[in-house]
Amino acid sequence: MPDSEGPRSGSIAEHSIKRRNFLRSAGAATLTAVSASRVAGANSRLRVALVGCGGRGRSVATKIAAVDGVEYTYFCDVYDPQAESAREALAGGKGKTGRDYRQVIDDPDIDAVHIATPDHWHALPAVDAIRAGKHVYVEKPLGHNVLEGKAMVKAATESKAVFLTGTQHRSAPHFAEAAKLVQGGALSDVHFVRVWNYANLMPVGPGRIPDSDPPEGLDWDSYLGPAPWVPFNKMRFLRTYRFFYDYAGGWITDFGTHRFDTVHQIMGKEAPTSVVATGGRFAVGGMGDQPDLLQVTFEYPGFILSYETCNTNSFGSIGRLTPGMPLHGARGPENRPNGMAFYGSNGTLIADRLGYEIIPESGAYGGSLAGGAPFSPSKLERARKSGPEPSALHAEHFVRCVRDGEAPRCDAATGHRSSLVAHLGNIAYQAGRRLAWDADREDFVNDAEASRMLGRKARKPWDAISL
Repeated sequence: MPDSEGPRSGSIAEHSIKRRNFLRSAGAATLTAVSASRVAGANSRLRVALVGCGGRGRSVATKIAAVDGVEYTYFCDVYDPQAESAREALAGGKGKTGRDYRQVIDDPDIDAVHIATPDHWHALPAVDAIRAGKHVYVEKPLGHNVLEGKAMVKAATESKAVFLTGTQHRSAPHFAEAAKLVQGGALSDVHFVRVWNYANLMPVGPGRIPDSDPPEGLDWDSYLGPAPWVPFNKMRFLRTYRFFYDYAGGWITDFGTHRFDTVHQIMGKEAPTSVVATGGRFAVGGMGDQPDLLQVTFEYPGFILSYETCNTNSFGSIGRLTPGMPLHGARGPENRPNGMAFYGSNGTLIADRLGYEIIPESGAYGGSLAGGAPFSPSKLERARKSGPEPSALHAEHFVRCVRDGEAPRCDAATGHRSSLVAHLGNIAYQAGRRLAWDADREDFVNDAEASRMLGRKARKPWDAISL
């Protein structure tokens, strides 16, 4: 059994620790030139490696692979059955499999790396891949913590390779339209925004089972990676890992990151100035250390953003308004389990992944309280706009960025800023007090305890990005 500081004999870490500085050598520049030359031109083959072969990785990879001339040729996962399943689904059983992402980085035949691991394994492969000149598509959030996100931004800035964050909302045309409505003033005086993610996990949540031996084909030590070592438990693996801060940040990082990115896009702002949070684990049972209720208030220049996670109810902050309009994740006839609402003085814009609605201000209340001119009815017209689920559009965008030089809609810096908001919400919840944020320094103001929560001391030898 390994201790908390070192790798198990025979693990990925033991076989690869001597290679840590390889990608900073002159060889990285050679790989950069090779990768860039191979994918130049719209007719070139783009060979992609999937690192993290779970359900989300396979789903997005299917969309990237559907673009003409793209093929997945390497499937990397610390759990062999997942790598084999992805190879069969995406390449008809062809291609390479392996557990060590560094072998992907070393492979000169790989042009791009698609990272779809659990959150705590996003940063190391992304940084190594971009330094090696591989193009990178990494799922959100950009890192397990703020310092990991900053490391990815630095590495991407120093590379000529493409770095795209998997915040697919950026490729949805209806969100671009919504941004024009708000920033152009059609929806006026927007100073309050709400974001919500609801899901009913009652009564037991993720469940509770005893520790056990890892399943055959899993390198558990390497799965834990930079996280603290603990015995294998099924609840810490695959779909339920997000209930543990060791590997992820819960609903706010998983789902909230998408919506924070859209708030930034629509409002034209990039960072809050303060954050305060409250919540708790009130009702949802089972294992994990995430709150089942979380409310976070962010102050931005010119507006307030209120975020809600609720795991005891699936209705949402606002129900359905337009009969028959498709809503993302809605499973009942009236619920709207996730979304964003932008409150203006002349109307309200309500949006989700599949469209938006505009509800004009009715004028039933208001007008001058000083006896002046009566309330002027809104000139906005009720409207709705539906759009396709944007994952395929984002996948196609990634390929165009690589082949045609199209500017990434959500580069490392943009992805970091939206991920950072989610991390700040978790830090404020854990700190239990209002925190002032300095966006230029990316640090809290006069709060050393909170500043220490921006990263963590990673477990060796996976501590290249660590406090």
